[in-house]
Amino acid sequence: MQKRYPRQLSRGANNAVVALSPTEAGKLFADDTRSDIGSEAEKMRFANEVNSLVVRFLRLDIHAPTDANAGGAPMLVMERLYPMDFRAYEQEKRDLWLDVFRDELAALHKAGFVHRDLRRPSNIVGAPFDNILLTAEGLRLIDVGISALRTSVGNDLFTRFVEHEHQKLEAFSEYFLER
Repeated sequence: MQKRYPRQLSRGANNAVVALSPTEAGKLFADDTRSDIGSEAEKMRFANEVNSLVVRFLRLDIHAPTDANAGGAPMLVMERLYPMDFRAYEQEKRDLWLDVFRDELAALHKAGFVHRDLRRPSNIVGAPFDNILLTAEGLRLIDVGISALRTSVGNDLFTRFVEHEHQKLEAFSEYFLER
């Protein structure tokens, strides 16, 4: 069983997210993880400059209550999102939210950012599309740990990632509209 933190909101494959305030959440890097806090912050900043689809990056900080090497755990602080259940909304609203999501995702791709984790791998617990949240502002993306920037991976690999993301987007569309 993995450690639970006070005020924990969720846990992904590698990191826990805790509530810091009504407007802020922190992704903890307490254990040795696959993801790199600096790289994740850079990708969030990049995406935030394009549009508001990716959760907003606020700062890097230390989560003092966490006993990571007795000095607190490094954390990525981001806006706190409040997810809503999309099944409570009419088909017409879902269609509109999905159209906006597609447009914003296309803008990110054009700018050189690909999320790469719209649908979780089947061996990771949770709902298949846990990284896409419906909020009062529309559909939003979280967890940019395996995202990629064209400038970092080159055109060929970036193009392959985008093509794969388009397949996952079609699966999400069916999930979102048909449930």
